[in-house]
Amino acid sequence: MTAPRSVLVSLEDTPWYHCVCRCVRRAFLCGEDPFSGRNFDHRRGWIVERIQQLAALFAIDVAAYAVMSNHYHMVVRIDRERASEWSLEEVLKRWTALFTGPLLVTRYLSASRAEMSQAEIAEVEALAEVYRKRLHDLSWFMRTLNEHIARRANAEDGVKGRFWEGRFKSQALLDEKALLAAMAYVDLNPVRAGLAETPETSDYTSIQERVVGLPEEVGFEAGSQETATTKDPEVMLDGERLRPEAETHVLPQASLMPFDATAQTPWAVPFAFEDYLELVDWTGRALRADKRGYIEAQAPKILTRLGIDGERFISFAERFLKEFGTAVGAPASLVNLCVRRQAKYLRGIRAARAVFVAKQAA
Repeated sequence: MTAPRSVLVSLEDTPWYHCVCRCVRRAFLCGEDPFSGRNFDHRRGWIVERIQQLAALFAIDVAAYAVMSNHYHMVVRIDRERASEWSLEEVLKRWTALFTGPLLVTRYLSASRAEMSQAEIAEVEALAEVYRKRLHDLSWFMRTLNEHIARRANAEDGVKGRFWEGRFKSQALLDEKALLAAMAYVDLNPVRAGLAETPETSDYTSIQERVVGLPEEVGFEAGSQETATTKDPEVMLDGERLRPEAETHVLPQASLMPFDATAQTPWAVPFAFEDYLELVDWTGRALRADKRGYIEAQAPKILTRLGIDGERFISFAERFLKEFGTAVGAPASLVNLCVRRQAKYLRGIRAARAVFVAKQAA
């Protein structure tokens, strides 16, 4: 039985989540289609662009992403405190950058505000609180991303129907160990799939963006060439109409989360970027088929500091997150979550003991 999203995404447990969304029937709708011979790589650019736009508007930061041919991964941090500090006007401006909003909100944000009655203003204030909650809601972030891409792709193909397999899957990342493992897993997705030789040559990934920048073709101008002659579809989400592509392509785009090894900045990844690069490079080289098990390298400092068994980290790297269910973390973190959810068992406890418990020195 599928658990409700309110249980899977609980900010009382953790603000960090790993999300996965797949195309319907896992078809190659965002890459090279071997059956038709068509190439849809430009849609991967659409996804990256939309992720960055939403990260600039929502109180949700992106730490890692990888856009593959038939699915994408993201590691995000939800910042409810930031959303709570936004003014009413800031909330309305952020929401109406994506959605048209009701006429009352439009009037409130214009010179007509002085002519509004107290009852109308009170209604706008109530709407703003609804929008404030949505702007730090992972489900709204994902729906706004997926609906936009689905309708844009369907318009390009001249078809109707599902583009995504279903609702996105999410895993709670309960501690730093889980966050590190999930980010490395996501950044190494193309390497594991044999699509890239090294992380920095993995197109449409956060590791490439951090190291060498985005590919030149990522962005509206290149992506829109395929849809310039198609009618921009109307997209509705719970009665809210998404603004058309022509109005949103100029939205600001947020950068990826910074790294901060001191852990003094709440909205930063709590590792040193150099340590993380060392881990990704070390793991990636060990994953290559022609070198598997032959690299004799010192375990990265970050593994030692967090008490992760380096050899087992490598052995689990290809299937790591599949070994867990709705949450990833050290054994103690999973046990504590079981208590809070009043659950008897969480899948992944055996994998947690194998990977997140360092070997004892002889």
